[in-house]
Amino acid sequence: MKKVIKNGTIVTATDTYKGDILIENGVISQIGASLQVQDAEVINADGHYVFPGGIDPHTHLEMPFGGTVTKDDFETGTIAAAFGGTTTVIDFCITNKGEPLKKAIGEWHAKSKDKAVIDYGFHLMIGEINDDVLTELPSVIDDEGITSFKVFMAYKNVLQADDETLFQTLVQAKKLGALVMVHAENGDVIDYLVKKALAEGKTEPIYHALTRPSEIEGEATGRAAVFTGLANSQLYVVHVTCAEAVEKIAEARNKGIDIWGETCPQYLVLDQSYLEKPNFEGAKYVWSPPLREKWHQDVLWNALKSGQLQTVGSDQCSFDFKGQKDLGINDFSKIPNGGPIIEDRFSILFSEGVKKGRITLNQFVDVTSTRAAKLFGLYPKKGTIAVGGDADIVIFDPNVERTISAETHHMAVDYSAFEGMKVTGEPVSVLSRGEWVIQEKKFVGKLGAGEYLKRAKYGEMKENKEINSLSL
Repeated sequence: MKKVIKNGTIVTATDTYKGDILIENGVISQIGASLQVQDAEVINADGHYVFPGGIDPHTHLEMPFGGTVTKDDFETGTIAAAFGGTTTVIDFCITNKGEPLKKAIGEWHAKSKDKAVIDYGFHLMIGEINDDVLTELPSVIDDEGITSFKVFMAYKNVLQADDETLFQTLVQAKKLGALVMVHAENGDVIDYLVKKALAEGKTEPIYHALTRPSEIEGEATGRAAVFTGLANSQLYVVHVTCAEAVEKIAEARNKGIDIWGETCPQYLVLDQSYLEKPNFEGAKYVWSPPLREKWHQDVLWNALKSGQLQTVGSDQCSFDFKGQKDLGINDFSKIPNGGPIIEDRFSILFSEGVKKGRITLNQFVDVTSTRAAKLFGLYPKKGTIAVGGDADIVIFDPNVERTISAETHHMAVDYSAFEGMKVTGEPVSVLSRGEWVIQEKKFVGKLGAGEYLKRAKYGEMKENKEINSLSL
């Protein structure tokens, strides 16, 4: 059935205007004033913003880590994402050294099959470079539509790749038109500092932060930027937390290096002191890179405002406080790294960003949706409200106030990272390709309705003259 959204304020990364939207066969077929359509379901969005569905470029659903597995899978994770205004996620496919890349990709397809309620794609971890990997990479892009590769510079002896692997990945990505992503921390230095702290009997959660200082995030970011320049390639730095990393990204961009930066809601509103909560409560806030001293928050907000950082992902990686986080009750290095963020990304960015004047309404749409669509080969089908695009749409009440709590969230995890935080603005209804997923704050979607997305190459997006806003 056709749908028409009437009387709302449509917001894209560049425009804000009153208008109606006609949806046919899952696609936006017409935008105009006072559209008169017969035989259509009429959706009254008066007093609401109409946003393009959020794109979360950074999730870890049903991911093995530290002897356990993240609590939210592609069912609970995508339902929670939809409640939070996100209609597309790009999840990280974790590979194992010595195994074919396609094996890991097959495992992620099996995890997501018949579960996702919104559309999804994959990034692919690269942990080693050898003849087998080099042979597989073209088919990963052409057959699977996976056009972004993740390299970890941290988690020594687990996920960390060496500098040669990172550099060769950048060289190959340039040839193949892919985008390289990095977790930028110096894993070798962290490994030394962690062992030293534990030898000194320092086992509490706060030492997770103290053994991963911001200086070594800045160092790793700068190193990755130098390699990108040498390879004449392209880089996306995930979960930027601190002034040192922002400075290195801005410095590289000023030199003309093709580098982009992402931050996350937790780094914009939470700080290092949360890891000092008593009774092991600090473990709830253990993730990597760690939370920083509060002053870094202003640097991150200003970087979003000025365009030095361009996207906001969730880094959704949820573990229960009881039964998972407490694996490290006597050793902070054994606390599973990650937090439940996917549901609150949209509202926190609107409430703390737009409502408090830190970013504009159009910048909000850009950092939560449009820019990720462009960087990761989904635009213009995703990431904007335009004729011909998928009808991924969020009807958003900008005035409702609510308190974030584990009692009311839809993630499978037993705590909220933002417990008690008051926010203004909330998604009311969410459409994915024209079909209801959330309607009047109730889940009405279908398991398995989400489609796997094969994405365009980064190189193709850059060359497409219509995507001119990807310029440095």
